[in-house]
Amino acid sequence: MKTPNQDCLKLRQEVIRACLEMNAHGINQGTSGNISVRAGDQMLITPSGLPYEKMAPEDLVALPLDGSPPKNGQRKPSTEWPFHLAILREKTGVNAVVHAHPVYCSALAMNRQAIPACHYMVAAFGGCDVPVADYALFGSQKLSDNIIRALRDRSACLMANHGAVATGDSLSRAMWRMLELETLAKSYTASLTIGEPHILSDSEIEDVTAAFTDYGLKDSR
Repeated sequence: MKTPNQDCLKLRQEVIRACLEMNAHGINQGTSGNISVRAGDQMLITPSGLPYEKMAPEDLVALPLDGSPPKNGQRKPSTEWPFHLAILREKTGVNAVVHAHPVYCSALAMNRQAIPACHYMVAAFGGCDVPVADYALFGSQKLSDNIIRALRDRSACLMANHGAVATGDSLSRAMWRMLELETLAKSYTASLTIGEPHILSDSEIEDVTAAFTDYGLKDSR
């Protein structure tokens, strides 16, 4: 039988593997991205500035979800920990948060341009578009507030002049969404270079959302 410590170790290892996967897929560069997961009444998040290939399970930082002070003797958490904590506290069905700076997501974010229903996969993010959270300084309370607002009925969003964030009821689902989001952003950007993309109607996106329930693509937001 697994002990709680074994489960926690496995979760920490999964986070490190996901970080390495982000860079391997080219959706992140260096240590600019960060990942958090729910672990009971705590959040485990990647530390600040530590290369993923050098990261060990014990390097992940545990922060209480209730906002109380973390235990001493840990590394400094990612500077983006405030919005990770805010998401996990606000959205109880979310168990993992992935933040990265994918090139095409970031390009659209620089233009403060949401992704409309240009492709049916937009529905995988909870609605008829992928919104852009308003800009605020990284690590600030204002940025947390802006992201929570953008994610109110969505599972991912772009971040103005910054990058993107994706959530899921599991780490694998959050990672899947980040990869799908960058693919969608790339396709949308390409379509803009050759003409004006046709936008699916709200009713068409609703049909896709209903169809997704049979494909395991719906989880808590």
